[in-house]
Amino acid sequence: MIRALHRWPGLLALALITVLSLSGAALSVFPAAERLAAPRAEAGQTVAALATRIKAAYPGLEQIRRAPSGRITAYWFDQGAPGAAVIDPATGRGVASADPNPAERWLTNLHRSLFLGDGGRIAMAAGAAAMLVLALSGAALVARRAGGWRHWFARLRGPLSGRLHVEIARIAVIGLALSSATALWMTASTFDLLPDAGATPAFPADVSGETGVALNDLATLAVTPVAELRALSFPYPGDATDVFKLKTDRGTGYLDQGTGALLSWAAPTGWARVSETIYMLHTGQGAATLGLVLGLMALGVPLMGATGVLIWLAGRRARPRIRANQPAGRADTILLVGSEGGSTWGFAATLHAALTQAGQSVHAAPMSAFAPDRYARAERIIVLAATYGDGDAPASAKGFLDRLAARDRAPGAALAVLGFGDRSFPAFCGFAKAVAAAAEAKGWRALLPLDTVDRQSPQDFARWGRALGNALGIDLNLDHQPVPPATETLTLVSRRDYGAAMQAPTAILRFALPRARPWQRLTGVGFARFNAGDLIGILPEGSAVPRLYSLASARRDGFVEIVVKKQPGGLCSGQLTALERGDTVTAFLRRNPGFRPDRGRAPLILIGAGTGIGPLAGFVRGNARRRPIHLFFGMRHHDSDFLYGEEMPAWQDDGQLARLVTAASRGARRHYVQDALRTEASEVARLIRDGARVMVCGGREMAAGVSDAMAEILAPAGLTPAGLKAEGRYVEDVY
Repeated sequence: MIRALHRWPGLLALALITVLSLSGAALSVFPAAERLAAPRAEAGQTVAALATRIKAAYPGLEQIRRAPSGRITAYWFDQGAPGAAVIDPATGRGVASADPNPAERWLTNLHRSLFLGDGGRIAMAAGAAAMLVLALSGAALVARRAGGWRHWFARLRGPLSGRLHVEIARIAVIGLALSSATALWMTASTFDLLPDAGATPAFPADVSGETGVALNDLATLAVTPVAELRALSFPYPGDATDVFKLKTDRGTGYLDQGTGALLSWAAPTGWARVSETIYMLHTGQGAATLGLVLGLMALGVPLMGATGVLIWLAGRRARPRIRANQPAGRADTILLVGSEGGSTWGFAATLHAALTQAGQSVHAAPMSAFAPDRYARAERIIVLAATYGDGDAPASAKGFLDRLAARDRAPGAALAVLGFGDRSFPAFCGFAKAVAAAAEAKGWRALLPLDTVDRQSPQDFARWGRALGNALGIDLNLDHQPVPPATETLTLVSRRDYGAAMQAPTAILRFALPRARPWQRLTGVGFARFNAGDLIGILPEGSAVPRLYSLASARRDGFVEIVVKKQPGGLCSGQLTALERGDTVTAFLRRNPGFRPDRGRAPLILIGAGTGIGPLAGFVRGNARRRPIHLFFGMRHHDSDFLYGEEMPAWQDDGQLARLVTAASRGARRHYVQDALRTEASEVARLIRDGARVMVCGGREMAAGVSDAMAEILAPAGLTPAGLKAEGRYVEDVY
C-alpha cells in the first residue's frame, strides 16, 4: 500500500513536481542575495530617526517598508509623480531601484501558477500535495528498507539508481515535506479557505483633527527600533482626519498626526503568527539560510524522479505481475517474499496462481511489509526467502526479523519457510534458516519444516509444493517456468590458456563488447554499464540454469573478460573452455555492487587464489588514480598457473599495483596465500591500522583460511575480520 502510494503520485505528477522544485530552488537564492545587498540600519536606530532622514530627502513621502531581509524601501509623490527607491538608512536617500527583479517575478509566477491564473494555482497545489505524499510515503519506505527508523542512515546496497534515490531522500525528505506542507497552507490562504489572520485594529474615532507633529515627537516611533519595523504609512496630505499607521513585529497601531498620541493598537493573533511563520519557512523571507537549505534539498527532486523511474522500470522487468492478489485482511493464505534480484518473485507468482486455482484466497507482499495484525482471516503464512551474501536479509526482507522479535507472541497462523540459495555458497539459505530459527524461538506453529531450493531448481520447488499440498489437503502442482533474463550474444575474440601442466585447464576468455542501444545507454541496463566484480551469467547449452562468473573487466576497458577453470563434469565450464576465437555464448549481466572498490584513497589489500584473480585483476587494471593496491595471489605453480603474469610487471611500473606477493601450493615448498599473509603480517597489520580495505575472492576453503590468518594478524591490534566486515572494510566474493 505504501509503495503504491509512493509510486503513482511520483509517476503521474513528475513533470509538475520537477517544475515546482526547480523554480522553488531558484527562488530560494533571491532572499539571500537581497539580504547581502541591503544597506544595514545603524545599531539602535529608531523608526523616528529613519523617517526624519527619508522625509528630508523626499518631502512627499507616503510609506516606508522594511522587508524581512532588512531592505528598506520608500514610496513618495513628487509633483504628482510616484517614486520609489531602496533606502540607505544612514543617509535616508535612495541607493537602488525598488522595481522587482524581472527574473524573480517571472520565476514567482511560474512557481505559483504556471502563468495560468487561479487554474494554475490549483494545479501547483496538486503538485505540492503529490510532493507531500511522496515525502511521507518515501520516509516510510526508507525506514522499511533500512530496517527501522533507528537505522535511518544504515549502509545501503543494490543498484546505483536505488542507492542514489534513497541517499538523496534521507537528506531531502524533511525539507520537501516542509516546503510542500507550507505551500498547501499558503494556497488555502490565497483562496480564503483559512480563518482571517489579520490583526489590524479598528480605525480610531477620536482623531484630534490637528496636523503638523514632528516625526521626532511621535513617542511610539521614537522607541521603536528599525529592526522591528514592517511598514509606516503617512497621512494623506491635507486630510486632518487621517493618521499614521505603524506595523511592527509586535503589532499594528494608529498614531495621531497632530498630537502624536497612540490612538489604538492590536497585537498579532496566534493564528497570524502561525501564518507569518509558514510564509517565512516557505519563501525564506526572514530566514535566508533556511531558504537556501530548502532550495538545495529541492534540487534533489529531479534526480530522485529520474532514479525513481529507473527503479520502477527495473522492478517491472524483474518482478512478475501477480494477478488476483487479495487484500491482506481478506486472505486465508499470506505469501511473504524476500528477494534481492527479483527471481524469487517468479516462484511466488507460480505459487500464488496454483493456490488461487485451488480455491485459496492469497495475498502476496514483500517480507518487509510483515504486519500480522492485518491478517484477520489468515490460516497460514508462507515465507519464500532468498539470502543475500553471507546469510544477510535480501532487499525486500529488511526489518522482518526485527518486527518478529518485537512481538509479544507469535502469529496464530501456521508458518512454512522455503529458502532459496546456491549450495556452493557457505551460507546456503542462511537468511531462511535465521527466519525459521527465530520463528521456533518465538513459539510459532510450523505448517511444514524448513525446506530449500538449490539454484532456482524447478524440481526442488515442485517437490516442496507437493509437500505443501499434502499439508493443506489439496492437489498442488507447482510447474514453475523461470522467466529467462534478457541476454546478449558475446563473441570470443581472444583466449589465454593456463594450467595444462597441472591438469587444471584454466583460460582467460575475452569477448567483444556488445553494442549498446540508445535506451540501454540511457538506463544502464545490460552491458551498457558494468564494472569489474559484477557477474556475468552464462546459459550453457542444454540447461535453463545459468552459471555466474565474476567479471575481470569494466565497460571502459572495451571488452568483456572472465577467468574460467574447467571443472570435472562441469557443463558450463566445459563448454566455455572449449570455445575457439569467433565462437559465441549467450549471456546476461548481473550487478554485484557489494564487491567493488570504494572511492576512497585508502590502500586496498586484494587477496585471491586461482580464478579468484579475475575481478582483482580488473580492479588493478582500472586503478587510474594510482591508489595503493597490495595484491596477494595464490596459485598451484608459477610456471603454469600465474594468471595475468604478463600484465603484472607493467601494472607495477605504471603505479597501478603497489605490491605483488605470490604463493604457489605446488613445488619445492607448499605455500598458500594465507601463508603469504602470515609472512607479511606486520605490513598487513600496518596497512589495516591505516584504514586499508580487504577484498577476498576465490573458493570458500581459501576464504576460510584467509579469515583465520587475518584473525591471527589482527588480534594484537584488537581487530577482527568480523569487526572489519561490519565496517565495510572486509568483503568477500566466495564460490
